[in-house]
Amino acid sequence: MGQMNRRTVRDLRRGNRSTLLRQLYFQGPVSRQELGTLTGLSSGSVSNVVGELLADGLVEEAGSVESDGGRPRTLLRVAPGSGQLIGVDVGETHVRVELFDLTLTELARWEHPLTPGGLEREPEPVVGHILTGLDAVVAKSGAEPGKVVGVGVGVPGVVEQGDEALVHGPTAGRDAVPLERLLRTGTELPLFIDNGATAQGQAEMWFGAGRGADNAVIALIGSGVGAAIVTAGMPYRGATSSAGEWGHTVVQVGGRACRCGAVGCLEAYVGAQAVLDRYGRRAGGVYGGAEEDAAAAGAAAGAAAGVGACLGAGEDQQAAFAAIVGAAGTEAWAREVLEETAAYLGAGIADLINLFNPERIILGGWAGLLLGGRMLPRIRAATAAYALHRPYAQTEIGLAELGPDAVALGAATLPLAHFLATGRAR
Repeated sequence: MGQMNRRTVRDLRRGNRSTLLRQLYFQGPVSRQELGTLTGLSSGSVSNVVGELLADGLVEEAGSVESDGGRPRTLLRVAPGSGQLIGVDVGETHVRVELFDLTLTELARWEHPLTPGGLEREPEPVVGHILTGLDAVVAKSGAEPGKVVGVGVGVPGVVEQGDEALVHGPTAGRDAVPLERLLRTGTELPLFIDNGATAQGQAEMWFGAGRGADNAVIALIGSGVGAAIVTAGMPYRGATSSAGEWGHTVVQVGGRACRCGAVGCLEAYVGAQAVLDRYGRRAGGVYGGAEEDAAAAGAAAGAAAGVGACLGAGEDQQAAFAAIVGAAGTEAWAREVLEETAAYLGAGIADLINLFNPERIILGGWAGLLLGGRMLPRIRAATAAYALHRPYAQTEIGLAELGPDAVALGAATLPLAHFLATGRAR
């Protein structure tokens, strides 16, 4: 019985640490009195736990404010330098590693390009790049290894969480890659592995366009298409963590072939390569198929010199996509392709609204932001045409705020979430 009581007291203290840390992190700087109001904890509990956090160096004073008739109240915040977070973005064209302080201010970055379809995208070389990047950012920033709270890794595909994280990548023809086990051969840092869209979605909910919403979908479009679904403030993962594969919902029965092996998937109509392929066919050229090296593929000889020059010079996928978006104001083919893409995207967003009834749909990803920046009114109109009227009227559709390449930032929120949930328990 005594052992049970000791565990209960210890768990209660850890819970109080977590509660106060979360409030200080997201609401700070705040005073002790405000912490009591925000958390419902007694003044004694707040004082004791804050004292511990100050002694541990996790919290610091951040000035003071005048109080009504009394002494000034000292403000507190989480100490940015008390820990570091590492985020890894395993993309289709790069491995990017970034190191942040606890407030997610970037301190160091390392990046290695990947050749689409090349051997470097096999699991073992990718693991080697990640481990090299971890060493590089720690060395560049001068971070003490003991201060690194953990490493978050955002990957494409389905991440099966169990005794170890397994990655299933249907578009790359891989199944049950033991990524966590492979990384363990080269690092002892705590690892947190998740789908890149899910991780980026968490960052948007905490720091970007999702703030204040409890039910939202962060729709991300780049080379691939995915979504992070948030219900009641928590990510929805499904029975086996595969929820959010929005890009592989069907918008056209018997339609275009998708990289996953099915036909008619949304990704085959609104993914970056799909847009480039359609433009190439209409402009009388071919930008290259999904299997080909996008950086070296031929390109459409469109009427717009800017697009034709960009594609003809073999620019990468992002540059070519941006050129089409930029030409849409003057070139008929570009405008036609983007309007068609907006219609498919609107149908896909309508499915999300009808299924999940979110408060917000947040459109992000590098291609999503380029497309949304020019076509958002058209996307909203297409969504209204396919969605149920009342749920659509109650849903905001807007753009992500954290930028086009926020997967590494999102991945860093994975160890941050653990830090806040455990009260920095070791």
